[in-house]
Amino acid sequence: MRNFLRSLAVLLALGPLAALALEPVNINTADSTALQQINGIGPAKAKAIVEYRKTHGPFASVDDLVKVPGIGEKSLSSMKPQVTTGAANAKAVPAKTRN
Repeated sequence: MRNFLRSLAVLLALGPLAALALEPVNINTADSTALQQINGIGPAKAKAIVEYRKTHGPFASVDDLVKVPGIGEKSLSSMKPQVTTGAANAKAVPAKTRN
């Protein structure tokens, strides 16, 4: 029972941090450090993503990550839930109203 309560206390204390970890990383704006928060991305792959983005422009979709050297379909499938291109988060600009 003591271990259960200890585990529960740790989970409650780390709860806010876990919520932050669930936020997808925007691969079009993240720097190398932020990209390394994605499971499977270390310093070399993070640098490759940034370099690819500088050379080719922003990623149109998350699937475009396979164009980065060192990232294959298997890696992409495990990363997908952790990344975004930001397109879904873009806010629509309201149309101007006539007076």
